Amino acid sequence: MEKEYMLSGKLYDPNDKELVELRIKAHRLSNEYNMTPETEEEKRAEILKELFSKMGKGVNLQGPIQVDYGCFTEIGDYSYANFNLTILDTCPVKIGSNVFIGPNVSILTPLHPLRWQDRNCFYRKDGVLTDHEYGKPITIEDNCWLGGNVTICGGVTIGAGSVIGAGSVVVRNIPPNSLAVGNPCRVIREITEADTFNEYEGEYDV
Repeated sequence: MEKEYMLSGKLYDPNDKELVELRIKAHRLSNEYNMTPETEEEKRAEILKELFSKMGKGVNLQGPIQVDYGCFTEIGDYSYANFNLTILDTCPVKIGSNVFIGPNVSILTPLHPLRWQDRNCFYRKDGVLTDHEYGKPITIEDNCWLGGNVTICGGVTIGAGSVIGAGSVVVRNIPPNSLAVGNPCRVIREITEADTFNEYEGEYDV
């Protein structure tokens, strides 16, 4: 029941037994992945297949990674993440195909009530210390690029083909084919054919 509440964005108890077991498994698999040398490609791929609900072909996560559940995250074909990827998937996370993710990126679906009276920890009747949380899903569509140290907050969709500048904090939806930067992240302009890279025309600056 608590898992259904969590995935639907309702207040839930994160110390529900089923959820605790799922997190322990995901944390164990994250640690195993981080301890496996990148030269052991088959073993790393097997760990990711067990960790995530759906993983496309050619996915490459440099590691280390830290994933809260994994079973609520999908990653499309040929997507890549640099060092220190964090995914807190209390609600569904969908990462499309050919998504480039820079180092130290955080994808964070969890939310807490704003009022401390609703947010603080308390003891359940069975003596377990817990709190009430909720979340919102995150979708990163195909062909996006997230720069280093980007934070994606719950409830956000980043449209296909968009680029998020380094250090941005994304708190609202980003339309497709947009260059967006800042905290909070804002669209600077549309990405067009004028941005086509031609190595014979000198430096290319996005």
